[in-house]
Formats: sequence, C-alpha cells, structure tokens
Amino acid sequence: MTDDHVWQQLRQLLLGASRRVVLVAPFIKQDLFQAVLDIIPSSVIEINCVTRWSVAEVAAGVSDPEIVELASIDGRVLVRLCHDLHAKLYVADTRCLVGSANLTSKATGRVAAANLELLIEEDVSHPEVQRVLSAISSSAVPATPELARLLREQAELLQADEEWSRIVIPGQRAQATRWLPETRRPERLYPVYRGRHHNIGRDVLAGVLRDLAELDIPPGLVEEQFAAIVRARLRELPEVRRLDQIGRLSLGDAKEELVANGIWTEEQAQRALETLGEWLRYFDQVYFVPTGPWEIRQGKPIK
Repeated sequence: MTDDHVWQQLRQLLLGASRRVVLVAPFIKQDLFQAVLDIIPSSVIEINCVTRWSVAEVAAGVSDPEIVELASIDGRVLVRLCHDLHAKLYVADTRCLVGSANLTSKATGRVAAANLELLIEEDVSHPEVQRVLSAISSSAVPATPELARLLREQAELLQADEEWSRIVIPGQRAQATRWLPETRRPERLYPVYRGRHHNIGRDVLAGVLRDLAELDIPPGLVEEQFAAIVRARLRELPEVRRLDQIGRLSLGDAKEELVANGIWTEEQAQRALETLGEWLRYFDQVYFVPTGPWEIRQGKPIK
C-alpha cells in the first residue's frame, strides 16, 4: 500500500504550469525525474532543475547524475548544481510547493514504505522563496554530461571498496570516527578528482576516493579552487586549529591525545599525523622541525 499524497500535490502543481517550471531538490532519481517531465505541459518551454551531486551520495543510490541525459532528450531542461543545497522547492509559474520532499520515489510516496514528507503551497513571490531562488541563481553551476560520467565512474569505484560504507553522506547519519587524511601522497587527490587515475593501484585509489568523499568537494573545480577547499577543510581539524593558534604542532603531543581518546592505536595515530603533515606541506605553508618527535611549524600564519 502506498501513500502518494506528496506525488499528487506535485502532479497537480506541474499540470497547472503554462510557462515556467523550477525543480529544486538535492536528491533526484532518474525514474521520478522522467515521471515529472512526462506530466509537465508542452506549453512550458523553460524547465530549470537545480540539484547537487556528490560521489558518496551517488554511490549510496540517493541521486542519479544521469538526469542530464533525460534533460537533453526533453530539450527544455537546464540542469544546474548547487553543492550546499538542502532546500526542496517546486515552482509552476507563480505557484510553488516548499517542504521536505526530494524527487525520489520514496519521498513522493510512489513506492511502499515511503518517507513521511511535507509540501506546503506558497506564492513564488514569498520573500523566503525569492531569497533561495536568488542564492541559487548566484551560485549554481551547469551540470554537464562529462561531470555526470565522472561522478558515476567514481561512485562505482567507491562502491567496490569494502570500507566505503563508513563514509558519511551529508545529513544522513552521525560520523563514528573523526576523519584525518588517509592518502599518503596528496598530489594524487586532484588528478583522481578529475578522473585521471588509471596508473594508480586499486588499494591506493580506494584510499584517495575515501578522502575525496570525506572532503565533500563540489565537482568541476579548477586546481586552485580545489586546493583552497582542501586547505579550508584541513583548518577545521583540531590539530590544525592548534597549529594556527600557537604556530606549531608536536607529533608527540598530538599522537598522545589521539591514543588517549581511544580514536586510534599508537601506530595508527603516528601514521595519521605523518600523513596530515604531508597534506599540510603540500597544500599550505608549513615546515618540519626534527626536535625529538618532529614538530610542524608554520612558514607563515594561516590566513
């Protein structure tokens, strides 16, 4: 038994469109997207779709980048990506629905054991609706078939890794252990991110993909943008915040703290912190001082 109340709300809204449709949802599945396109009247010549893609979410099966293929076939649809998107918003001319439902069968009630979701009708002129649409307009980037292909390829590689399920999907579950970089050679990150990984061994590649999934970096960035986001993610780590505050980070002290907190064994903590040091050396201005257990010191203050 299914409860398709949310689907019927969405269907009635879209059937009433005559000029413009906007579909905003973080998770969009191919089958539901096609069902939506099938009910939008032919008089509508502009369909804007905004979603987000991440390798971890595609691997988990909650989002399909292949919607770009359906958009191309339809001919009316522009798909764009907004990496921080969480809003769900559906517009037909001057009317809209806002709430919690993504464009998936579970969210819209088209399958058994559907999610409990909410959509409320509002006028598109509502200030909060306009605020979200304006933010999307200024930050969303085009979704391309090449990006879709790259994310699907990386998602399949991640699925083949037995450890991938420990990766946190944003908004889905709490993280069991705190992340520290795993990849010993940080220079591999950007080439793999861009799909250049055919000369990297399977086990090493799996570690790179896990790090990229944890970093949750928007797709399609140039290397300078990519590096800036990695630096920002590193600076959120307690060890790097300490480095920022006092200008140095002692391997011995940091290792002692990790072991005392029960996060890693002494050997695991040593390796994790040495790897963190390599990432800082590659992505930021630091240098190493061999004072007993080495220290990392800033080459210049982290801005």
